Amino acid sequence: MNPADRPVFTVEPWCVREPELRLDRLAQTESVFALSNGHVGLRGNLDEGEPHGLPGTYLNSFYEQRPLPHAETAYGYPESGQTVINVTNGKVIRLLVDDEPLDVRYGRVLRHERNLDMRAGTLTRHVEWTSPADKTIKVTSVRIVSLTQRAVAAICYEVEPVDEAVRVVAQSELVANEALPGGGKDPRSSAILESPLVGEEHVANGTKVLLLHRTRQSGLRMAAGMSHQIEGPKSMAIDTESSKDVGRLTVATRLEPGQRLRIVKYIAYGWSSRRSRPALHDQVVGALAGARQTGWDGLLDEQRAYLDEFWEGADVEVEGDAEIQQAVRFGLFHVLQAGARAESRMIPAKGLTGPGYDGHTFWDTETFVMPVLTYTSPGAAKDALAWRHRTLPLAVERATQLGLDGATFPWRTIRGHECSGYWPAGTAAFHINADISDAVVRYVDATEDTQFEREIGLDILVQTARLWRSLGHHDVGGVFRIDGVTGPDEYSAVVDNNIYTNLMARRNLQEAAEVAMRHPDVADRLGVDAEEAASWRDAAAAMLIPYDDRLGVHPQSEGFTNHARWDFAATKPDHYPLLLNFPYFDLYRKQVVKQADLVLALHLCGEAFTEEQKVRDFAYYEGLTVRDSSLSAQTQAVVAAEVGQLELAHDYLGETALMDLHDLNRNTRDGLHIASMAGAWSGLVAGFGGMRAGGGRLRFAPRLPGGISRVAFRMRYRGSLIKVNVTAEAASYELLDGPGIKLWHHNEPFTLADESVELPIEQIQPRPAPAQPAGREPMPRRIDPHSRDPRRR
Repeated sequence: MNPADRPVFTVEPWCVREPELRLDRLAQTESVFALSNGHVGLRGNLDEGEPHGLPGTYLNSFYEQRPLPHAETAYGYPESGQTVINVTNGKVIRLLVDDEPLDVRYGRVLRHERNLDMRAGTLTRHVEWTSPADKTIKVTSVRIVSLTQRAVAAICYEVEPVDEAVRVVAQSELVANEALPGGGKDPRSSAILESPLVGEEHVANGTKVLLLHRTRQSGLRMAAGMSHQIEGPKSMAIDTESSKDVGRLTVATRLEPGQRLRIVKYIAYGWSSRRSRPALHDQVVGALAGARQTGWDGLLDEQRAYLDEFWEGADVEVEGDAEIQQAVRFGLFHVLQAGARAESRMIPAKGLTGPGYDGHTFWDTETFVMPVLTYTSPGAAKDALAWRHRTLPLAVERATQLGLDGATFPWRTIRGHECSGYWPAGTAAFHINADISDAVVRYVDATEDTQFEREIGLDILVQTARLWRSLGHHDVGGVFRIDGVTGPDEYSAVVDNNIYTNLMARRNLQEAAEVAMRHPDVADRLGVDAEEAASWRDAAAAMLIPYDDRLGVHPQSEGFTNHARWDFAATKPDHYPLLLNFPYFDLYRKQVVKQADLVLALHLCGEAFTEEQKVRDFAYYEGLTVRDSSLSAQTQAVVAAEVGQLELAHDYLGETALMDLHDLNRNTRDGLHIASMAGAWSGLVAGFGGMRAGGGRLRFAPRLPGGISRVAFRMRYRGSLIKVNVTAEAASYELLDGPGIKLWHHNEPFTLADESVELPIEQIQPRPAPAQPAGREPMPRRIDPHSRDPRRR
């Protein structure tokens, strides 16, 4: 095996461990080892700050504005964008050993191990290093971003000599305006902004340091502070200093064998677009005081208790595929980190693990991430939807600018403004409005939160329904058409009657009318009358859903199946993703699919298709889908499982689950693919568990592939905590908490109460496996032992 291809991480059920430092994979591991709570995010950079792949510390929704240049201006184009910025770095603790800086590129690294513990919520690092002057020391650091104290992170840093006395100097720092490497020409990377922070205040006092900055253009203000508890020999010299971009605490001492220097560093952040400099100063000082009062051990105990409760209602167990077992827990952990304490702010596509996509949120959140949170951590889902509601006035303003009624939510954004400068793959993707409304309906269905439905949900449903009624029209035959839009497949832009969009819009219109009827007083305040609600129902009933009788499949959009097919055989492997190697005009006029589109409709709007249509549609689009988007494999896994392609579903599950642990797209350096990691849960629960929910009904149709012998998962629904255990022959259902509940197993209803229920698995008739485009087949999870294929699990 090529040394560069050897695995970076060991395969373990509850942790991600890097047994040796891989400088060639440093940026990837910084993303994988990122810690966050949805408010503060720290990339997994080394304690010393260098070497690094990409430094990163982020605050949710803290951004800088930048101009969006257009080759040709036109009405309705956004003029400025928003880019997440690397804020003040509090992770840095530099170490000098007899005047030699600890730098893993020099001297000898005798041991270097990092371990992300998904039950403790900590990142632990062990280093044994011999300096160029032949002095050996051991360093242990443990890092945490608190899930219970929203503004707080902390590091416990310990240094010991190995065999002889050494002089050590530790420098704990706050650093603003770090230099960042260039992002290249990949549009998925972020813009690089030079020195975006302007210093306003710096204070050093005792073991505390505080820096305050504001952004140059967006006018946001932030504060970062650090405080320390230090244990070591009596003869320690401690000093603090600060300037506008650097705050530093220095500890100097001599360590004899058996002695130890221990520094507990508490870090706190705060930001606001409105609050004054003194107010932010005091907020951070208060957060540091709270962290010190809790203490290091107290923070660890709080973190473990928080995660124990989460895993009690969210854990997924997998037998037969150890990599998938690790990956689904890794995905759940990072999905939780992305939204746990976002608290009415967005969940970005990369979480707070990196600057990819400029830190923007997309439809990824509502369509792929929100289902996981809705059924495992519903409070986080509620917060994310509350953020969308807070941006609703901007969405209404955007719709007005476009000459439409209702609300047009932005395709990509940080604070609610449209930040996409490319219309076909941005504003024209109107389906995001139905995706958001669908997440509202899903959350209310799962929680029966009628207060949320009245105060937030109905407002979103009404404004998005008004958009669809305004955007579409009844043609001369009375059919309701939605023309000139882009569906999930960004290789087919500005099309007429994209089926996914039309089906989701239909649901949006129907649900808005029904919820308005349930809350007539709120509907009246929103100006909804009987005539408007009736117009929504009429549009939904008349919605055009194209069908190709010649091929016996649904075209992704009107006329799609008449296009020429892309020449997959002539496309070189290194020309994927196509968007980086071919002009969009060529992609737009061919049958080639970037990511699941019609197949996503099969999953989310399955009631609109017969079983035979699902089989035929899935097979047809398998031959066209190149998966140039990380969002695709999870949907293909779910639908493959539903139509009986269980081994193929397992293959796609591996792709979505291992996207970042294996760096399959070679861009994990820019941050994790949060939606793809959510897909590990979806592939197992919605795919092999066959879970579907809606209208107060929670249904399961479980089946397993040959390579997995058991899947067990927990989920919350309407106050009940349910555990489902699936084997090849049977599924058992257990009520862990809450009231009894009616469930469906392969379309047969039963009641789950005090006693567990075990039911047999319906077997499905095997069908021929569909073919994928040449060279775009997913990596198989099971290898025929008689095959000469060298690929391994």
